[in-house]
Amino acid sequence: MMATLNVTSVNLGSFILVGIPGLEQFHVWLGIPFCAIYLVGLAGNGILLYLITTDRSLHEPMFFFLSMLASADLILCTTCVPKALGIFWLKAQEITLPGCLIQLFFVHFSFFLDSAILLGMAFDRYMAICSPLRYTSILTPRTIVKIIVGIVGRSFSVILPVVFLVKRLPFCRTHIVPHTYCEHIGLARLACADISINIWYGFAVPLMTVFSDLILIGVSYTLILHAVFHLPSRDARQKALSTCGSHVCVILIFYIPAMFSVLCHRFGHNISLTFHIMSANLYVAIPPALNPIIYGVKTKQIRDKAILLFFHKGVQ
Repeated sequence: MMATLNVTSVNLGSFILVGIPGLEQFHVWLGIPFCAIYLVGLAGNGILLYLITTDRSLHEPMFFFLSMLASADLILCTTCVPKALGIFWLKAQEITLPGCLIQLFFVHFSFFLDSAILLGMAFDRYMAICSPLRYTSILTPRTIVKIIVGIVGRSFSVILPVVFLVKRLPFCRTHIVPHTYCEHIGLARLACADISINIWYGFAVPLMTVFSDLILIGVSYTLILHAVFHLPSRDARQKALSTCGSHVCVILIFYIPAMFSVLCHRFGHNISLTFHIMSANLYVAIPPALNPIIYGVKTKQIRDKAILLFFHKGVQ
């Protein structure tokens, strides 16, 4: 009865985001770690972007890709976490249909953007380790710009149809979304119409893009490892493995929860909704916070520049 009253009390063109189902009584407390993680993500990615933008020694292909990853992470966490905090702390559960579609677009856009950037970074590491003499001649600024345009263009073109696939649906049964943010299949399942196109598009697009990215990344790192273990110098091997180690950590942090979320939507009917929504929220908050920390610790150039930024007088 309360759910019905809540829906009828808001604009019929709006939705009610309930937060994390089953944990409503803990929303206030859940907001504290989510806020802390979000602030860490903002600070870490902001510092990363500042260092790469202002320091000319970091104007290299690897760091351009890293700045793109930081930007995509900022888009992802800022699209979802502030709204979740509004639900947890202010009971700001209502979201308009245009607002929901905008949120849906940027959530999925940043997901595909992250995947394509990680593939670009894998290609960059492959060229640096397997063909170092050709690295600068192939990855020229012009080529990097083309790759960036291709990454953004692909992500935009595969997600834009999703907005129209959702917009065409009639929502005449319920406007209650058991989530903290709007996402494609969860929203489509509320419609009182056939959503077969949504389901197939939502399954085929990740299969053709994200899974193909993952396969190509796997091939790249297989070739990289083969090349690394054939390097004559032990120091060179350790340096190459250290550089690739940060990329591999970020790849695992991104793909494991992402694939879990996608598979849960398709096959995880026995998984509790509370666990599914909580994991989806952790996915949009934790990787953006961890990625700059991983690169700050593992990448010497970033680590040294960050130390100079915060402890300049001490270093002098």
